[in-house]
Parts: sequence; C-alpha cells; structure tokens
Amino acid sequence: MTDIFDVIADGTRRDILQLLLGRSAEGDAGTSVTEIVSELGVSQPTVSKHLKVLREAELVTVREDGQRRFYSLSVAPLEAVDDWLVPFLVDAYGDQAPDVDYPAVPLPDGAAHAAEVVGRAAASAKHVVTTALRRLS
Repeated sequence: MTDIFDVIADGTRRDILQLLLGRSAEGDAGTSVTEIVSELGVSQPTVSKHLKVLREAELVTVREDGQRRFYSLSVAPLEAVDDWLVPFLVDAYGDQAPDVDYPAVPLPDGAAHAAEVVGRAAASAKHVVTTALRRLS
C-alpha cells in the first residue's frame, strides 16, 4: 500500500478529496469523474490518474453505474494521518489543549460526520493562526 502521506502530498488529490468531502456533507451518493473535471478544471485523464491513486490508497470508493463511475470519500485511512498529527497538536497546545467530552449516546452518522468536518476545520484554522502569530512574534 502506498504511504498515505505521499498520496495526500499532491495538491490535485487533496482538491479531489476536498470536493468529495463537500459532496458527502451534502448527502451526495457519489460524484462522477465528469463532475470532478468540471468542478476542478482539470483534464479527465489527470483526474482519472489521481482517482486511481486515491482508490489504491483506499481513500475513495467507487460505485459503477453502467459506463459511469461515482466516487465517494472514505475517511478511515486518514485516521493514520490523524493519529500521527495528534501528538504534535497536543505538544503545541500543552495544558491548553481543549478537553473533549464524548456523549454517552453516539451521534447519528450524519451528525458525527458533520462534527468531524467542523472539528477538523477548526483545528486547522487554529493551527494556521497560531503558526502565523508565532512567526510575527
């Protein structure tokens, strides 16, 4: 299996993942290659090449419908990235790391996914701001 970091290092692949993430948040049942090409403004062969790499890394799933293929995001492999990053975030925030309370009852899938998306965006934004402020100091 290809190293997940090598896979997500490519900007076009990250753009495809972002697009699929947005579509999945909207409840989309998959995004066609044509839609990805149109949305990103990248050629069809380029999109297909990147989708193959994402498929091999199990970051996307594909559903075939006749001649068309519909791609969806599979976030499970990104847990390796999350597991690798968490120690750095904990180290960066130290004692000021926010406490996370998990509810006794699991959230429905849609709510859990939305919470994860919002949490990752907030953590990313906080990291960018913190890094920028450190550079200015």
